[in-house]
Amino acid sequence: MTAIWLRWTPAVAVPAVIAAGVLAGSLPASARDPLPEKTPAQVLAMIGQHQTKSFSGTVEQSSELGLPDVPQVGPTSGAGTGSLAELLTGPHTARVYVDGPSKARIQVMDRMAERDAVRQGNELWLYNSKDNTATHVTLPANASKESRSHDMPAGVATPEELATKMLDKLDGSTEVSVAETTEVAGRTAYNLVLTPRSDVTLVGSVAVAVDGENGMPLSVEVRARGQQEPAFRTAFSTLTLGAPDASLFNFSPPPGASVKELAVPAKPSGTKDLADRNRTHRNHADKDLGSKDPADKHSAHKDLRGHAPTVTGSGWERIIGIPAPSSSAPSASPESGKQPVDRLLNDPLLRQATVTVEGGRAISTSLVNVLLADDGRTFVGSVPLERLQAAAAAR
Repeated sequence: MTAIWLRWTPAVAVPAVIAAGVLAGSLPASARDPLPEKTPAQVLAMIGQHQTKSFSGTVEQSSELGLPDVPQVGPTSGAGTGSLAELLTGPHTARVYVDGPSKARIQVMDRMAERDAVRQGNELWLYNSKDNTATHVTLPANASKESRSHDMPAGVATPEELATKMLDKLDGSTEVSVAETTEVAGRTAYNLVLTPRSDVTLVGSVAVAVDGENGMPLSVEVRARGQQEPAFRTAFSTLTLGAPDASLFNFSPPPGASVKELAVPAKPSGTKDLADRNRTHRNHADKDLGSKDPADKHSAHKDLRGHAPTVTGSGWERIIGIPAPSSSAPSASPESGKQPVDRLLNDPLLRQATVTVEGGRAISTSLVNVLLADDGRTFVGSVPLERLQAAAAAR
């Protein structure tokens, strides 16, 4: 999932949505009885301790970010990911099947097509019926211990996936409260509300519906400042607890499908490996510099570090700065005559979603702004565009 998000960071800084529904057999014994009162800390503990490992259901995601409707141009972006503009606008529906930490299937229902992400053990398949393409990924041996099955690159964020990302970053910049009990997919839930302690951020509040029986996040709603309706929502519309049919996790490419094989390198076993790698990079840089003066060595080390994202501000006012694509990268060489910002706008839908502003081009939504600077750098944050422009000018 991380790789997919990094790939689309210039526009997918925030994705979301779901309608309510009821499945016979999925209701608690007395779903409409009031839940016992709990403090925010107790509800947070329920999320952290929940053990719901097997379930199936329908997740619906929608976003009202204020982006203009952009017509579909050309094919989607391959198996496992849809058109960038499609991810940012309009509703999306996905069927989700999970059985433990290493079995999952997510079926995203597109217009006249379907995208599937199917995992069984260390085998992951991504399939797009629109162009009959499939990608087979062999995950590292330790993948089942380090990841969750429902955290998959399918283009739709599950409620737990999104809730985890937000709750992991809780700090003093956020007020946490418990609002009136709510109901999602026929299950009674606590309504955990996160309110930024900032008058700068575009985010007004985040509401996480937490199953009152098992602590599983059932929906996430993000509201923009000053708006009553969610700008982004992802939620279960149906939910059944228990193991899905085992056959759902078997996948074979349909006849005639174009299949691509990918291998994901294993993560380092610890920080020592990372330190050794960094030390090796420094040694190579010194060796390449030979007897050049120390100032040149410093510039080389700075250049090595310059490829990492930067962070300006903190909490809800955080701005992420992403370096320009390297002009020496193989993928960039055919486009060496283009301006850096133009190389970021190869997707025609992304280009149509941007407007020209001082210092580059921008994507402005009710929850997040993205600045594509003229020099190819990208700045993303849930703050006014002027803040991004100031961050770009300061570097």
